[in-house]
Amino acid sequence: MKIPKGDPPACTQNLLAMRDTLDILGGKWKLLILHYLIFREHEQNTFKKMERDIEGISAKMLSKELKDLENNLLVKRQVNDTKPITVSYSVTEYGKTATEIIFPLVSWGTKHRNMIITQQTGR
Repeated sequence: MKIPKGDPPACTQNLLAMRDTLDILGGKWKLLILHYLIFREHEQNTFKKMERDIEGISAKMLSKELKDLENNLLVKRQVNDTKPITVSYSVTEYGKTATEIIFPLVSWGTKHRNMIITQQTGR
């Protein structure tokens, strides 16, 4: 990225960091998948279980997003020697650092939802 003349201190570097974050965590599903795995870290989270529990996600999209999260070291994939073979997923220690992003988003989303409801109902 070209640094514009008169760039405020660290602005361009912050934008680059934000772009990196959005490239890794952006989209409709990645943060939802991470949130799901973080809150269920002591469960066996098989692909089928996740597909059932995360409302609206297709098997194809879940597979793609899990691969992306795995490639970015946020999620671990484990093939279980069962009959039939099952695959389970867990959040990595590094992946748990996403809570620094997820929890403020949940908080802001709750406040925003309440603001919209208040505006619509006039209360």
